[in-house]
Parts: sequence; structure tokens; C-alpha cells
Amino acid sequence: MTDQKKTYYEREVERVFKENPLQRYHYVQIRQSKAFMDEYYSGRIDLKDMAAKASMSRFHFIRIFQRIYGVTPRQYLRDIRISKAKELLKDGFSVTQTCFEVGYESITTFSSAFKRGTGYTPKKYQMMNIRNPE
Repeated sequence: MTDQKKTYYEREVERVFKENPLQRYHYVQIRQSKAFMDEYYSGRIDLKDMAAKASMSRFHFIRIFQRIYGVTPRQYLRDIRISKAKELLKDGFSVTQTCFEVGYESITTFSSAFKRGTGYTPKKYQMMNIRNPE
């Protein structure tokens, strides 16, 4: 696979592996965990369960994930959810629909996370970026 076809995260994993070799097993487990979050971001994801499936303690899992990707698993999941929420809001989904679609259980929590991640409330972001205003 050429560098141009790889995602930023895939290139970063390879760079980190070359600079700071860990056991290959750790890379495989962390990559699988990231892929799991990419696919199931809207569900309830328990870090303790992910770490157990990777045969690591929760703290070691967080440390290795952050070493590879530069962010903690929680930050990565938040970033995925906010990115998906931006797309849904642009497409005209309501803030409430968007909140639940991307895996948040509370509109207040979602709004706070969205504002921290983008600088705008979900409604303000939607008003500025909606694709098909009616």
C-alpha cells in the first residue's frame, strides 16, 4: 500500500513502530480496538472490556493506545463521534437525533463535548453549515 492511500493514523502507526518498537502483538490489539471504535462508535464502548480483550490492564491499554495514536482511547472516540455529528448536523438532523445517533446518552453531555471540540454549540454549527436549508 502506498503512503498516499494510507490514512493519517495508519502512517502514524508505522512511524511510531519504526521509532519506538513495541511488541507486534500490542500494535495488532490496538489497531483492532481502533477499528472497533471506528465501526461501533455509536454504541456503548467500555474501555475496561476493550483492554481485557487485548489482554492488557486498562492503564497499559490507554498508555499503548496514546503512544501509538497520540490521543487516549476516550479522546479518539470523542473525536469520531464529533466528526460524525458534524456530518449529521450538516445533513439536517436535529440536535437530539444527532446526539443519540452518535452514541451520547445525554443532550447536555453531547452539547458540551461538541462545543469543546468545535467551538460552537451543535445548533450554531448546524445553522452555519447546513447543506440543504429548507
